[in-house]
Amino acid sequence: MNEVPNSAVTPAAAPPDPLECPVLTDNTVPAAPLLPSQSAADTFETVADRAAMVARLEESGKLGPGPVREALLALPREILLPHAYVRVSGPGVDPIDWRLLDGSHPDDRQEWLELIHSDESILLQRDGEPLDALPRGPVTGGHMTSMSTYTPATIEALQAMELGSGLRYLELGPGPGVSLALAAAITGPGLATGVERDGLMVAFAQRNLDRLGVGAEVIEGDALEGHEARAPYDRIHSGIGVPSVPEPWVEQLAPGGRLLTTLVTRTPSWPGQLLVTRTTAGTVEAVLRGRPRGYRPLLGYRWLNAVDHRARIKDDPGTARSTRLAPPPDEAYGFWLAAAYLAPGLVRDFQAETMTIVAPEDDSWAVSGSGDGTVRVHGPRDVWAELEDLHARWEQAGRPEQYRVDLRDSAGAQHVTSGEGPKALAWTLSPLAAVPRQAP
Repeated sequence: MNEVPNSAVTPAAAPPDPLECPVLTDNTVPAAPLLPSQSAADTFETVADRAAMVARLEESGKLGPGPVREALLALPREILLPHAYVRVSGPGVDPIDWRLLDGSHPDDRQEWLELIHSDESILLQRDGEPLDALPRGPVTGGHMTSMSTYTPATIEALQAMELGSGLRYLELGPGPGVSLALAAAITGPGLATGVERDGLMVAFAQRNLDRLGVGAEVIEGDALEGHEARAPYDRIHSGIGVPSVPEPWVEQLAPGGRLLTTLVTRTPSWPGQLLVTRTTAGTVEAVLRGRPRGYRPLLGYRWLNAVDHRARIKDDPGTARSTRLAPPPDEAYGFWLAAAYLAPGLVRDFQAETMTIVAPEDDSWAVSGSGDGTVRVHGPRDVWAELEDLHARWEQAGRPEQYRVDLRDSAGAQHVTSGEGPKALAWTLSPLAAVPRQAP
């Protein structure tokens, strides 16, 4: 997603003091006041930036009225995101060239403010490095180990969970704590908890959250275990993608509660969003939907990528043949989600001119024609034939856009289905035990 610069906003009068404008929930109960440590000039500047950000998100249809909107207006995100890496190298270049923006430096400040109020992910940490006193300017090498999720995804998650005052909230993998701070501003102090495995990030986030005064706490630990000490929770949100749902997350969900997470496969192309609810009677229901973007997987989980095949595909796109399948639209999320599971090992190159889908481990690919009813295929695996067959099955199943997930198998397996009957699409989620875990 491209960065959208903030438009200039010049209030007719001085902006309100955030200390005198507590966030209100739908029940009009004041939530935790935000306590930014800023000069008056900084407050004027950043309040205008937040107002422009909120206006842009509202205009796009991503943000509706309610407590999330009010928290976004009040939360001084620059306290949580005091620096940001910008990638200088193009895709596929390694080692990567970066540039670190220091929000306190006058030469970086404008670019940094535009970035942290944009719809981009904010890159914060390379290779688990200490986060204090990072040198600004160019740096080479390393890979990002922590970032702040792009704002539209944060908004979607918080709105989907229907947060309100007085609810107990658990954030799994909060990183720098942006969504945790927003949730705490809505629920009220002492009710929002984060579990983060990186001790350096825990200290960094907690210090900044304390400056805000929202009453949120970050605890060092394994997010896959949740945090039993404060369970049960009314809302659980995972900022990391998992191949299946850890049992402790479900166990720690209160009656009437909601759990939201990304389900990942080895392809980053077609993520799924899983919403788990526990009814007041205690039964668990789960619905999986395809989404355009999702959260990154837990550390140690390796995605496939198409970058290494780009040059070869350009030189030899493959043998042309006719096809009965026109490239499905990107918005056919239910189909692409099924493809992630039922045609495993595929990854799409979104930078290609026409739809290009690669099976990296099989040295195979498919390149669609430009609307001429042809496709080019290469390698021992006929990637496009698999998608043709799956698309036909998806249509026979009623073109499902969501799937039910059964989390209650006595053997521990988690099963997905589009419905009843022999034409339903179905698969089983990969167990967590099969996921490489980083040593502590």
